[in-house]
Amino acid sequence: MRQALAGMLWSKQWFISTFADGSKGTHPARAVPGSEAGRNADWAHLYNDDVISMPDKWEYPWYAGVDLAFHAISIALVDSDFARTSSFCFSGSGTCTRTADSRLRVGLRRRQPTVHAWAAFRVYKIEKRIRGKGDRQFLERVFQKLLLNFTWWINRKDPEGKNVFQGGFLGLDNIGSLTARRRSRPRPHRAVGCTAWMGMYCLNMLGIALELASKDPAYEDMASKFFEHFMYIAQAMGHMGHKGIGLWNEEDGFFYDVLHTPDGVFP
Repeated sequence: MRQALAGMLWSKQWFISTFADGSKGTHPARAVPGSEAGRNADWAHLYNDDVISMPDKWEYPWYAGVDLAFHAISIALVDSDFARTSSFCFSGSGTCTRTADSRLRVGLRRRQPTVHAWAAFRVYKIEKRIRGKGDRQFLERVFQKLLLNFTWWINRKDPEGKNVFQGGFLGLDNIGSLTARRRSRPRPHRAVGCTAWMGMYCLNMLGIALELASKDPAYEDMASKFFEHFMYIAQAMGHMGHKGIGLWNEEDGFFYDVLHTPDGVFP
């Protein structure tokens, strides 16, 4: 365990990246052709200057938001301050995008599993167990960032308000027949993987809200909100839009994606 934790601490890396420099020619060797009006053009405000935990230094540079969430949990055992800082890095934006050769080759809007609420709460609980007291201010601050991120998911990945969410690079749903070829291509379907992650997101936010409500009753309403939203998602997976359309296949005993055609039909 000591050796494993040493490896985690050794993989810290200073991550500095300014998208405007690469796209506008400040560093011509790293410029992305056509990026001024194409992919990531609306990310001219992006500026990174942080020490973060990287999966492997030879894979640098990339945005590894999901990996960082898992790293924070491990590092919390030996460096709770750094673990809390790591929890803030991607909690608000939800950005989890691979880069290569210092060039932003992929869209910064690609999404990955919503694990940051789970990781932040775990970091809090680990510190509470070790020190006898959790950092409540950290939990309140990260909860506010996660709340904004949750709202983004609700508005952007469930535009029809059916509580069943569209895909992305979200684990289970990149092995389906509709996603096997290109994960980043827009997909006309409701993805069970993405929907399951959002259900987990609700439960994690519910847990944080209940912890905060133990000393501040103002968070009780937020706890109710996330409990209700989880129930909406659970109901929608079996009876989407009250149309008898579900993601569960009784014969196979498995959840599947549902194709949503342009004319609004769910075949």
